[in-house]
Amino acid sequence: MNDEDQAAQGEPAPALPLSHSLRDLRSLRVCVFHPHDHDGAQLTQQLQRIGCNVHAVWPPLASPPPGTDVVFIALSPDILSALDDWCTDDEAPPTIAVLNYENPTVMEAMLRIDAKAVVTSPIRSFGLLSALVLAHEIGRERKKLRKRIMRLEEKLGSARKVSEAQDILCRQRGVSKDEAYRIMREQAMAKRMTVEDIASAITNANDILSPRH
Repeated sequence: MNDEDQAAQGEPAPALPLSHSLRDLRSLRVCVFHPHDHDGAQLTQQLQRIGCNVHAVWPPLASPPPGTDVVFIALSPDILSALDDWCTDDEAPPTIAVLNYENPTVMEAMLRIDAKAVVTSPIRSFGLLSALVLAHEIGRERKKLRKRIMRLEEKLGSARKVSEAQDILCRQRGVSKDEAYRIMREQAMAKRMTVEDIASAITNANDILSPRH
């Protein structure tokens, strides 16, 4: 029976699993860089109603407090120099731009801080939760992608190292690449090392023993 059949018979469709960002809302540590005006107070209060742990400060700090999950920033041209140092860092928490007007300078600033979402002034409750969830989810997914890229780069580097060691054994012993890999694997098992470690030892020894011109 599909979802439409269940709905037709008055049976509720199975609930979709909550994303990490929705489950984590009440534990989020949110930093608010906003002037201490009516909008700043509204933003802080609405986030606290959601259940977030809010740290509001103005002017902006040199960087958000350690452990911050999301940062709201009231964008204005005069604060950009204080943000560039940390906003472009790969490990920076996701940012949400708070805008009270739109012009090319503000749009450029929004791009420079790599904003993941936007809320507009005057602050309202509607849209705030969506922006918070969206920014947190995008930030979480980006971290996962960066870690995956780092692992792939490490694997690629290891594969190149093994291939270089195979070429060295092929030249020195006159064996095929498959046989060279078998030799490295046997050495790795005997010495309780990885094939990559054996490959590094082979290439390092070759570099040391190769004649210099």
